[in-house]
Amino acid sequence: GKTVKRKGIQMKTIDFIIREPAEQYHARSKAGEFMSSHMLADFRESPALYRKEILGQIEESESPAFAIGRAAHCLILEGRAEFDSQFVVTDGPTNPRTGEPFGKSTKAYAEWKATQEREVVSGKDYSFILKLQTSAWLHPVASELLSDGVAEGVIRAEYCAVPCQIRMDWFSEKFGLVDLKTCDSLKWFESDCRRFGYLYQMAFYRAVIRKATGRNVPVHIIAAEKNEPFATGVWKLTDEVLDLAELTNKAALERYRNCCASGVWPTGYEETRIID
Repeated sequence: GKTVKRKGIQMKTIDFIIREPAEQYHARSKAGEFMSSHMLADFRESPALYRKEILGQIEESESPAFAIGRAAHCLILEGRAEFDSQFVVTDGPTNPRTGEPFGKSTKAYAEWKATQEREVVSGKDYSFILKLQTSAWLHPVASELLSDGVAEGVIRAEYCAVPCQIRMDWFSEKFGLVDLKTCDSLKWFESDCRRFGYLYQMAFYRAVIRKATGRNVPVHIIAAEKNEPFATGVWKLTDEVLDLAELTNKAALERYRNCCASGVWPTGYEETRIID
């Protein structure tokens, strides 16, 4: 593909990668049109939960931490120009009586925020995001992984007879799949991988990429600490650990097809369990 210069970040166009807005991508998962790694994780937890989400019976609200995470991903992976097109850094309107910004819970702030075309990032949150960006970009391995590739690229393919889609943090023709995570401490990141299901997510991504390209690509995770010293670490996932996670994903997709065929969506807790 051809290379496009974007404010110091090399962005490529790669034939099998689709570019589309995040809202459009997520809407197609939520409608049940395509299986995503997030929706598959919910299905593995409980088919009944997945079904309720697809039917729109669960009200979802975005946490402030998740919103900051999206802003951090944009700045680190896509650069300042793209960040500025999606986000505005401001503490909002000033209260004339105090000379301080209105609190986020006030009516004045809510009315002001409703008029903003871009997502609002506070000055405090932006300085935090800058620390994450600096840490990731200065890491010798992370900066090399992110030196050339595509951010937020989408791939769709049929996998295990189920239409699936992935939205990758970063894809590089040289280094394969690169995912960016934040964590409280790098010391515990390997246990975070298991606790938060990152291994299943990466195995799912790798499988869909394989359907599109005919090969297994390398998989790396860049993890940036959200606390001092704001260190960044890089992990490469072995084929063995991804193959094991993929077996679990395949079994889940088989159960998913059975649920679709039978119309029965169990919680997974229908039978008595034993504590011994």
